Amino acid sequence: MRNRPIAKTRLAMAAGALLALSSCGERQSQTAQSERAAPPVAAAPVESKAPNTAYRPAFPGQTRVAGVKSSTVYEGKVLTDGLESPWGLTSMPDGRLLITEKAGTMRIASLAGELSAPITGIPSVSADGQGGLLGVRLDPDFEQNRMVYWVFSEPLPEGTLTAVAKGRLSADETKIEGARVIYRATPAYEGTLHYGGRILFDEGGNLLVSTGERSDTLTRPQAQQLSSGLGKIVRITKEGEPARGNPFEGQEGARPEIYSYGHRNVQGLAFHPETGDLWENEFGPRGGDELNRIEAGKNYGWPTITYGLEYSGEKVGEGIQQQEGLEQPVYYWDPSVSPSGMTFYSSDSIPEWKNNLFIGGLSGMHLVRLVLEESKVVGEERLLAGEKQRFRDITQGQDGALYAITDQGRLYRVYKK
Repeated sequence: MRNRPIAKTRLAMAAGALLALSSCGERQSQTAQSERAAPPVAAAPVESKAPNTAYRPAFPGQTRVAGVKSSTVYEGKVLTDGLESPWGLTSMPDGRLLITEKAGTMRIASLAGELSAPITGIPSVSADGQGGLLGVRLDPDFEQNRMVYWVFSEPLPEGTLTAVAKGRLSADETKIEGARVIYRATPAYEGTLHYGGRILFDEGGNLLVSTGERSDTLTRPQAQQLSSGLGKIVRITKEGEPARGNPFEGQEGARPEIYSYGHRNVQGLAFHPETGDLWENEFGPRGGDELNRIEAGKNYGWPTITYGLEYSGEKVGEGIQQQEGLEQPVYYWDPSVSPSGMTFYSSDSIPEWKNNLFIGGLSGMHLVRLVLEESKVVGEERLLAGEKQRFRDITQGQDGALYAITDQGRLYRVYKK
């Protein structure tokens, strides 16, 4: 059994609630089982396409589990389609949503779908490729200090990198005051892919941030190197310093901010609302998207092991899926769904969704609902597939509804009808 890495907190629980949003219904009702019960053995998996590989899972239920359907009648409502490539969102104390847009702006959305003017004062981003203004979180003491933290791809003379910044939202909500970079995941690289970019607060008020390995074969091996900031989940203070108690603290040659490593491109981070466990998802290459439960100091294998292929169809490295000392994913997808932002559902409004994980699917163009039992996936459902949207992020609002944003500029509210 894996030890619990970080206990839940006010913000951690909010992150767990976020995952609930993904369950948004397709503007049509759908049916399914209680979240507490295992799905019927006879239910067909939701994935019907042939996998890219003949690789065998390490254990039963690691991929293509039985399909489930929600029995609660719910609806997915488009609140606005006026966003410009939104990337991250988080709930504000009054229930409104703070949303980042890839090109470098933030906006506040009311629950009626009204959008603020772009918030100014944000440092320039490199928005080429997969870069831009990425994940965002409010300080746990936001109501007192109005501090906002965000991740972005920063342009530097030697290339670009994943950076974390902070600043104060002005009283009139028109600008960020005193913005400054507090952390950089070096080295910089001349590329436009795999920045990671998700951010959470833990119970001690420290930040957990995901970084990508920048995709290219030249940088890819750095996911395995403790001397590099690429392909990691890092744990830092509000000032960007390594948090105390990190697993490699004091180890020669290792960066003390590293919390876990061997990641490709982490696009989802969330705390389980009851256990406090940290979960993440990350892009595989051609197949092999992963869901992992994160433990401090563990190596999650990329690029040494993977259930995916190169985009060319060639095997990755030696083409192995298991190796001693490297963690197996709890679940993987082949073909890819390109999992992005995620949240656990913690509201009592839809009991069958309680503690289920909701994930935005980009290439999959749907919301993923995963039913978990004892840290195993036992059921999978696809929501809002008829919308034909690339779901970038999802969160649970103060009202217990799920809110999801799409690359095409939509903000959805998913709630019981």
